[in-house]
Amino acid sequence: MANDDVGGNPETGHHRVASMMGHNLPTDAEHEAKFERWSKKRTFVRALEGTYSHMVKDLFTQPRVYSSADLKWKGGPAQFGKKVINPQQNAVTQAIECHVDVYSPGGVSAKHGHMNSAVFYVLQGKGYDIHDGKRYDWKAGDAMIVENACVHQHCNDESADEAVVLVFKAKPLFLFMHLLFQKMVKYPPKEVPVGYEDWTPPKEF
Repeated sequence: MANDDVGGNPETGHHRVASMMGHNLPTDAEHEAKFERWSKKRTFVRALEGTYSHMVKDLFTQPRVYSSADLKWKGGPAQFGKKVINPQQNAVTQAIECHVDVYSPGGVSAKHGHMNSAVFYVLQGKGYDIHDGKRYDWKAGDAMIVENACVHQHCNDESADEAVVLVFKAKPLFLFMHLLFQKMVKYPPKEVPVGYEDWTPPKEF
């Protein structure tokens, strides 16, 4: 067994390799504390249990409006997010996730890849993305597509203002089909850019 093998079945020769486990690997303690979704146990898809009539009744009693203002920004110091809709905290859907992300002036996101595609609608600011090494510029009012299995990074380092994006993705469906592979290539910066040390996420989102 190679040094980077972790676990597996010695009888079949199947191994789980550390380099293939992405976000599930032990990570830098500081980033674990700030981005706990990457290191803590989560509910990716809820169990459907009970009678059909009770599940239908429960579904139709769920709220129709979800306010991001009721949630706290998590992450930092140059990238924050609010997970507004996902199977772990809402019973209304298991097909999509919806979250709001903000990047500080001069800030960049993590560089990573995952199996599911995503749609980013830019609410505020301007910047660019790097998708598999190619640059794509965006501004407020644009909708941007992150393709399946694309290694990508969101960059606000050409702007003196923060950038805010609304993200939709069918991640729960992909995970339910065991399309699980994700990989963190580079974590978000541990410091905000020089000149923006006092920046905090906006309160209006």
